[in-house]
Amino acid sequence: MTVTIVGSQLGDEGKGGVVDLYGDAADVVARYQGGDNAGHTVVHDGTEYKLSLVPSGAVRGKIGVLGNGCVVNPETLFDEIDTLRQRGLEPDVRVAERAHVILPYHRALDGIEEDEKEDLAAGTTGRGIGPTYEDKAGRRGVRVGDLLEPDVLRERLEYVVPQKRALAEDVFGVNVAEAFDVDHLYETYREYGERLADEGMTVDCGTFLQERIDAGENVMLEGAQGTSIDIDHGIYPYVTSSNPTAGGASVGTGLGPTVVGRGEVIGIVKGYLSRVGTGPLPTELGGVEGQTPGYDSDGSADEEELATYIRDEGGEYGTVTGRPRRVGWLDMPMLRHAARANGFTGLAINHVDVLAGLDEVKVGHAYEYDGETRLTMPATTEKWGRCEAIYRTFDGWPDVDWETVAAEGYDAIPENARAYLEYVSTELDAPIYAVGVGPGRGETVVVENPYD
Repeated sequence: MTVTIVGSQLGDEGKGGVVDLYGDAADVVARYQGGDNAGHTVVHDGTEYKLSLVPSGAVRGKIGVLGNGCVVNPETLFDEIDTLRQRGLEPDVRVAERAHVILPYHRALDGIEEDEKEDLAAGTTGRGIGPTYEDKAGRRGVRVGDLLEPDVLRERLEYVVPQKRALAEDVFGVNVAEAFDVDHLYETYREYGERLADEGMTVDCGTFLQERIDAGENVMLEGAQGTSIDIDHGIYPYVTSSNPTAGGASVGTGLGPTVVGRGEVIGIVKGYLSRVGTGPLPTELGGVEGQTPGYDSDGSADEEELATYIRDEGGEYGTVTGRPRRVGWLDMPMLRHAARANGFTGLAINHVDVLAGLDEVKVGHAYEYDGETRLTMPATTEKWGRCEAIYRTFDGWPDVDWETVAAEGYDAIPENARAYLEYVSTELDAPIYAVGVGPGRGETVVVENPYD
């Protein structure tokens, strides 16, 4: 059977931890979209592993697959594999031959174009994800399978690189270097192809996964980012370049939609909201200069203090830059939208411990838009930006020994926190499968195992 893990908000909901939690019962863990812009952290035997491309399950000895819906930077892939090997692991990673390859000119153009977009910038990581998907849609991409055939690789590069060089030089006025040099790219990526072949890493993804399912094995399908930054169903243009929603699991792996649909689809929910970058956020607390539209540092001192508390408790700061992330109360219209778009069969709600110690916890239950009450997100980001949150207030819960709570089970969660969780479950018409009460695998309350 399949279990699909989907982010229900703006990314960073804790998907990697849930994949890790249920990973023991899975034989294969497959990523179905995104690239090395999708950081996830896995804690195994007290050791923390930070991955951006290799599927989470590889840390636990599962077969990891990068599906055809992914975009793959071979440099990142092999760096992560080599690092895991140096730490005593032997990850078994397969890569779809239909997956597209991120090349140096994609990364170069990513930064240039993001600067040019200014207010329409999506907050890209600069890793070439968007430009690679653009080339995929424009039928000028290089696929993993092309790296295995030198003549095909040379032909693809000789077609596309002059176009990219002209774009950089003639349109953006940028001097280019080896990132746009056909010979350099050919030699570098031909060698990547040789390593992929030597290690037997490439597969026809859909066939590979279906054969595993037919043999009675369990397959976990892992999405990156979250529903509200889905290219079709998110807050366009502040979105990623692929489909993190459950439909992407079928398209991005080659498994039929009835195969995915017969399995479980687990929506991962963070107990509050966080995001990086500009764009609307109706339930935002305080603000972050340079990110929150119309931010006024003279706003509510209480809100700013509360936002800082949640950031500190939840570690909501950039890993590299240390910049504060925007935070806000849970947004139920966003979650209802995600539940409809994905068809959740269960929920994993994380970071409940972060909100502990507050006198009260609010939820954006609905929106007021043009004098009307809305229970779900409008179709355009501009309309979403004109929505005002209508709040529902819950009594807070104490900070407790969360590791003990995880060991004792759901009934050990403080009563007010359970009321909060059950409200979310009722509103989304999906049962709670797990509750995250800390960063470690042992700090999760497991209610249901989707493989049972």
